[in-house]
Amino acid sequence: MNASTFTFTLITWLIIWPTLSANESVSHRQCDAQTSRPNLIFILADDLGYGDLGCYGQQRIETPHLDRMASEGMRFTDFYAGSTVCAPSRCVLMTGYHTGHCFIRGNGRISLRENDLTLAEILKTAGYATCLSGKWGLGEENSSGVPNRQGFDEFFGYLNQRHAHNYFPTFLMQNQRRVPLNNTVPNEGKFGEGKAIDKRQYSHDLIVEHALEFIAANADQPFFLYLALTIPHANNEAGNEGMEVPDYGVYSDLDWPEPQKGHAAMISRMDRDCGRIFELLQKLNIDRQTLVLFSSDNGPHREGGNRPEFNDSNGPLSGIKRSLGEGGIRVPMLARWPGQISAGTHSSFVGCFQDIMPTFAQLAGATGELPADIDGISFAPTLMGQADQQRQHDLLFWAFFERGGGRAGRSKNWKILQQPIHSPPRLYDLSTDLSEQHDLSGRHPEVVDELVKRMDLQFVDSPDWRFPEPKKQQK
Repeated sequence: MNASTFTFTLITWLIIWPTLSANESVSHRQCDAQTSRPNLIFILADDLGYGDLGCYGQQRIETPHLDRMASEGMRFTDFYAGSTVCAPSRCVLMTGYHTGHCFIRGNGRISLRENDLTLAEILKTAGYATCLSGKWGLGEENSSGVPNRQGFDEFFGYLNQRHAHNYFPTFLMQNQRRVPLNNTVPNEGKFGEGKAIDKRQYSHDLIVEHALEFIAANADQPFFLYLALTIPHANNEAGNEGMEVPDYGVYSDLDWPEPQKGHAAMISRMDRDCGRIFELLQKLNIDRQTLVLFSSDNGPHREGGNRPEFNDSNGPLSGIKRSLGEGGIRVPMLARWPGQISAGTHSSFVGCFQDIMPTFAQLAGATGELPADIDGISFAPTLMGQADQQRQHDLLFWAFFERGGGRAGRSKNWKILQQPIHSPPRLYDLSTDLSEQHDLSGRHPEVVDELVKRMDLQFVDSPDWRFPEPKKQQK
C-alpha cells in the first residue's frame, strides 16, 4: 500500500467509523429492547386437570412437548385458575380482579363492559400487536365485550361458550363476522351448538393455524397471543360421545372406553400443536425473545362420557370442575423463555390468574397502565430467578355461585373452604394435606375466625351474582 492509498483509507475510516459505531450501538439497543419487551404468548387449555400432563405425574397420556417445555423452563406447583368454571376464570385472567371483585363471576351470556380494562388493551397501548385465537366467553355478538372492542387487533374462534362445545361447527367468528365451515349440524342451536353429522373441519386445528399465522406475520414486532384452546372440554350436546376428535391416534387400539380415548387424543393433539409453536419460534429466530405461559382455566370435567379418575386427571388433588377444592382450581402452569428463565426449575410461588396482567404489563413496560386496585401481583421476579424479591399474596380468594354457592381462600399453607356457602368453614394445611382430607377447623378456631374475616373483606356485592339464601330451619 503506497502512502497516498494509506492516507485515503485512513481518512475514509475516520469518516465512517462514527457511523458504524452508532449503528452498532443502535443494533445493541434494539436487541436489548427486544429482550426487555418480549413477545408474550399465553396458551390456555380448557378443563385440563392438574394431573393430565406428564410433567405433573401423568402416566398414560403422552405430552412430550409440554413435558419438554417444563424441562426447558419453569414448572409451578401452586398456581391457581381464576375460578372453577370457564367464564369467570377468563374474566380474572383478562382483568386482574378475582371473583369477589370482577364483573363476570359465573357462566352465562354476560359481556364485558366498555369501561372494563383488559390485558389486551394494556399491551396494545404499549405497542404490542394483539391476537386472540380460540374461545373468548366474555362477550356475545354485537356487544361491548367482543374481543375487537376489548383490545384485540385480531380474533378468530368462538364468542359464545355453548358454541365452543361444538368441535365441528358450521361457523367460527373472525373478528365480528361469521365465517362458514364445511360441517353439517342438524338441529343446530341458537348459538351454533350441537352435534355434527358431517365432520370435515375440526375447529381446534383451524384455531391453531390462525395462531401460527399471527406469530409469523408479527415476528418483527412485539406481540401478544392469547391462544385459548377448547381442548379437552367436552361437547355437552353430544352426550357420551362428547370427546370429539378427528382420530384417536396412538390410543386407537387400547382397551379403553371410547370417551377416554378421545380425551387422551385431545390432550396429545394439543401437546403436538404446542410443539409446533415452539418449532415456529425457533424457525423465526424469536425463541429467545418470547415468553410462553401454559395453563388451564379450571380442573378436569366429568362430561361427554369422560371420567377424570380413569387417567387420574386431578393427580393428588381432591375435587374437579365446579369444586373449590384444590382439584377444581389448582392448575398446571408452565413458563418458558430461553436465556431468561433457567431450565428445569420449579416454583412454589402461590399465584393465580389475576397475576398474569401485572406480570405481562411489567415485562412489556406498561405498569403505568394498570388499575391501582387490581388483585394481581407481578411474578416477574420469580420468572427471572429472583424469588427473594418476589412479593407474596396475603390471601387468594374465590367465590362461586352454582350448586349452593361457595367461597375459598388460601393464605400461605392454610386453605379455608365453604362449599356450599352456608356450610361451616373447613380448614386444611396444604403442606401436609394436599388432598384436603383432614379438616382442622376444630383444632384451630382462631385461624378459621381470622380467615373468615379476611374473606369477608374480599367480596364486593354484585346484583348479577348472589349467593343463595340460607335455608330456613324447620320448626
